[in-house]
Order: sequence, then structure tokens, then C-alpha cells
Amino acid sequence: MIDDFVFVDELLPGMRWDAKYATWDNFTGKPVDGYLANRIVGTRDLCAALQGAQDKAASLGFGLLLWDGYRPQRAVDCFLRWSAQPEDGQTKLRHYPNIDRPEMFERGYVAARSGHSRGSTVDLTLYHLATDELASMGGDHDLMDPVSHHGAAGITAVAATNRQHLRSIMEDCGFSSYDCEWWHYTLKDEPHPDTYFDFPIA
Repeated sequence: MIDDFVFVDELLPGMRWDAKYATWDNFTGKPVDGYLANRIVGTRDLCAALQGAQDKAASLGFGLLLWDGYRPQRAVDCFLRWSAQPEDGQTKLRHYPNIDRPEMFERGYVAARSGHSRGSTVDLTLYHLATDELASMGGDHDLMDPVSHHGAAGITAVAATNRQHLRSIMEDCGFSSYDCEWWHYTLKDEPHPDTYFDFPIA
């Protein structure tokens, strides 16, 4: 791993994570190139900002669960190859029920050059500290559908409130939101705004 990048759990004790792309539980249906370990990696600046977010979430009775941080460019390339494969229906209903694979890129749910590859973007959600149960968010990680957009219609009042909690926590701690995905946040003052890294997570 290069300088300035760290395993998030080493700097943030108590942070929960489930690196989806290192598992079979993601929209491709199998572990993704470059994710050789179920760990979350990011820049030190990212971790410092997440510490603030973790503290702010705790004051509201929530913890943070990270799904992704730094994403090697080879993983993004893997997504591109996967999107060109014939549809097998394996993950469509759960992750992209109303679009075809290539539309993921056209509609902004997956990018050929991902902010994640710069090391200061995270996908995350809230969980209740009292029960360890995930907070209702009106849709799961990588549900590529308008229901995942900020301000989406058709979700419960509880889910809408929880999304707003997450957004206010992250924005107050120096992150910007992404309109199409309620779980996706990028550090506004990211240290490598123009560099797309490709070292594996191992």
C-alpha cells in the first residue's frame, strides 16, 4: 500500500465495515478484481473526517457501517467488462431491476473513472448503536434506481429521516453528497483530487 493510504479500522477502532466488493454480495455476483481482503482502505484525511462523523453519529444514537472506500482502477475496469456481458439475471432484481447493465454508467450509478479510486470517497450507512441493527434507508447498497436518489419519493418517513441524518452528519464533517446514491460521500478537500490509483487491497 502506498504512503498516505491506511486500513480504516486501524485508525478508527469500533468502525464497522463489510467490504462488499471483496465478497460475493455485490452487483457483479462475485469478488471484484483488486479486492483481495475484506478491509476498507482510505487516505489519512478520509479517516480523520470519518472520526468526526463517527462521533457525530454516536451523539444521535447511530454508528457507521462502511461498504467501500478506496477502489482500485482495476475494479472499475472489471465493472466495465461485466457490464458488457450477457444478462444472467443473477443480481438484476436486487441491484438494477429497472435498467440494463450498460445503463449503470449512462445514468451515473457506476463511473469509468471513479472518485473511489482517489481514496477519499466512501459508501456507508447507519446502524442503531442500541441494537446493532441497520437503520432503515429505503433501499440497499448499490440499488441502482431512482429510489436511491436523495429526495426520492416512495420511501417511508423513517427512511427519509435516516437518510437526512446521514447526510447532515457527513456534510457537517467535510463531505459532499452525490445526488444519485444516498450512501456515497466524497471528502470535499480530498488530498489526491486528480489521481486514480490502482494498487490492490491486500
